[in-house]
Amino acid sequence: MSATKSVLLDRQSAPLFEDKWPNMRPIVLKLLQQEPVTQNEWQELFYSVHLVCLWDDNGGSKVKDALKEDISNFIKQAQKRVLSHEDDQALLKAYIAEWRKFFAQCDYLPTPFRQVENANKTNTGFPTKRSVKDNDTIVRKLMLDTWNSSIFQDIKQRLQNCAMKLVYAERNGEAFDSQLVIGVRESYVNLCSNVDDKLSIYRENFEKAYIEATDDFYRVKAPEYLSANGVESYMKYAENKLKEEELRAQKYLDACGGSAQLLDCCVRVLVTAFKNTIIAECPQMIKNNDTEKLQLMFRLIDRVPEGIEPMLKDLEEHITNTGLADMIGAASIITQDCEKYVEQLLALFNRSSKLVKDAFNNDPRFLTARDKAFKTVVNDTSVFKLELPTTKQVLEIRHFNVLRFYSSMCDDYILMCYLQGANVKFLPESKCPELLANYCDMLLRKTPVSKRLTSDEIESRLRDVLLVLKYVQNKDVFMRFHKAHLTRRLILNSSADSEKEENMVEWLREVGMPADYVNKLARMFQDIKVSEDLNQQFKEQYKNIKGNIADTISIKILNAGAWARSSERVTVSLPLELEDFIPEVEDFYRKKHNGRKLQWYHHMSNGTITFNNNVGKFELDVTTFQLATLFAWNQRPNDKISFENLHLATELPDPELRKTLWSLVAFPKIKKQVVMYEPEVQTPKDFKTDTVFWINQDFSLIKNGKPQKRGKINLIGRLQLSTEKSQEEDNDSIVQLRILRVQEAIIQILKTRKRLSNVQLQKELIDILKNMFLPSKKMIKEQIEWLIEHRYMKRDEDDINMFLYIA
Repeated sequence: MSATKSVLLDRQSAPLFEDKWPNMRPIVLKLLQQEPVTQNEWQELFYSVHLVCLWDDNGGSKVKDALKEDISNFIKQAQKRVLSHEDDQALLKAYIAEWRKFFAQCDYLPTPFRQVENANKTNTGFPTKRSVKDNDTIVRKLMLDTWNSSIFQDIKQRLQNCAMKLVYAERNGEAFDSQLVIGVRESYVNLCSNVDDKLSIYRENFEKAYIEATDDFYRVKAPEYLSANGVESYMKYAENKLKEEELRAQKYLDACGGSAQLLDCCVRVLVTAFKNTIIAECPQMIKNNDTEKLQLMFRLIDRVPEGIEPMLKDLEEHITNTGLADMIGAASIITQDCEKYVEQLLALFNRSSKLVKDAFNNDPRFLTARDKAFKTVVNDTSVFKLELPTTKQVLEIRHFNVLRFYSSMCDDYILMCYLQGANVKFLPESKCPELLANYCDMLLRKTPVSKRLTSDEIESRLRDVLLVLKYVQNKDVFMRFHKAHLTRRLILNSSADSEKEENMVEWLREVGMPADYVNKLARMFQDIKVSEDLNQQFKEQYKNIKGNIADTISIKILNAGAWARSSERVTVSLPLELEDFIPEVEDFYRKKHNGRKLQWYHHMSNGTITFNNNVGKFELDVTTFQLATLFAWNQRPNDKISFENLHLATELPDPELRKTLWSLVAFPKIKKQVVMYEPEVQTPKDFKTDTVFWINQDFSLIKNGKPQKRGKINLIGRLQLSTEKSQEEDNDSIVQLRILRVQEAIIQILKTRKRLSNVQLQKELIDILKNMFLPSKKMIKEQIEWLIEHRYMKRDEDDINMFLYIA
């Protein structure tokens, strides 16, 4: 009973808010006014707050209400002191001084009143042990909210307007104290008591006003400057202003605030609004190679979403038009000189690359535009073109055999396809692949060009060719001609550097040329090495039997799968000296390799003969057809022989005899021809059966204007690797092989995917074939229809654009 009384007596004698607040209030006022507070007063304030909140049930609320009243009174006095200033800058200075003084106390005054925080949370059901951060207290929130609801709400518009006027003055070049604007910004940033979004007041007021003021300023100034100074000066003005505003934003806007939004605003009013006017100058700048101005334009326009697209188009059109104009202007030269053609292409590429580097910093988008334009020039058909046959109807495979034979070097497969077509016409393609192959041949063969260049220079130029080749759509055409040239060089032993020849094959592999093409080239070198061994064995075996004649014969036994371009054989009556060696060679080879069959390609053979006439003795390098023709006069050197009799003597087909005779009567590199004829004609097709030919007994080589009694002349020119008929078949074979490639790729894709849309099928098909050739949409469509007709695939019954694989 006495214990209970004691508790009641203590409770009744406990200090209440009304008892303690009169002593607490003077200390609170000192803190608000930043007056000195002794250590005892500071500790007494802590203790008093603790007692009131502990023993008075409503002590926390009472303290909070009393604090709010004193804080409000203090802020009203501060507001009077601020509003007493009429001048804008004086107002800003007064406000910033009062705010900084008040904000400093927001860190000190809440500290003694932590118990109010805990008492308030207890009364509201929150746990009392929850930690309270210094910047997240009820008293601090009370101070900030009170400042916001009184002085700030009353003068915030005037503060913003004054600050924006100062920024406006700075943009016009006037001097002022930038700390005034910074001080206003700080009050907006620090005033918000919302812990979830502490910048809400700043964004909704200061930042918004700053961006709107910026927009208003340049919406007036930018058009005026543009109309007065022109586009080029305006671009410099716009870039400078963007840099200025970026720096100004770092100074006047919060680092976590709206710098990005401000720059978007500046780009919109300074660049986007005049984008079309600026870009209209781009074509002329590109034409004039004004890289500095283009760089400036690029930096500006690249800030605009998708603004760069017209510049990409202008660059692509410029490179394309310039390249084609140069080609057309030099057509008479480059069509006859592959070196000039490649040099002109490389000059265009290097010029375009330098422009992209200097003006656009090698931006990938502009490099892509350059590549697209250069590809257009390389594959253009307006200057010169290669005509490949095409058909209106689908080429149909009538028969398909696969023959396999084994050689000492590798397995080889021959595909024999007989294709039947209708309504044949010609599809033009660029002649660039052929000219590139010709240029490679010029560098790799013993020519004046390869002789005047060093090994490093030749390698550099071959690399340049590979660079251009990357942009060629129909690389299969290049490989066809490159293989033909390589065949000539290897057969005639005319390669300038055998190491470069083999390196070129590896470089082709590195740049992504199809493996089956490159592998055939590699096999050709292997065949030559094997053939050299066979040739040496043949000479040693028949040296004692045939004497010195065996030394004059050089045989090349090659793998038909890697070398042969046509199965067509040309009949020719060989001189007896050669005819006797044919069975000897065949017998020798059969003993080495049983079961293999030899086919003689006389149109790919060549030799050297000695020619004696009234002037002197000359050595002539000739083809087999030329040799057979000249040997018709071997027993009657002074006779005149008619075309008809030469036909009987050589047994050459009519077209081949005409070409051979023309090479002997009109060889362009000599002034005096080996063979004379009458009557004169303009082309070999004009030879009649009664046209007569005779050996020129006065033939001689002219050197320094004087006839020579001895010398050597090469009449082979470009070694004929195919007949006139097979040359036409070569073009057909390219198209036929492309058709088979397309069919093979379609089946390969569908076999993997099982089900595929038309769009996706075409995309994957081009990805597979692009390193060989670029199939046309017409060819793809035709081969899809053919495969559907022959039940390799079918359309989905519910979606005609969906294809299914038929196992």
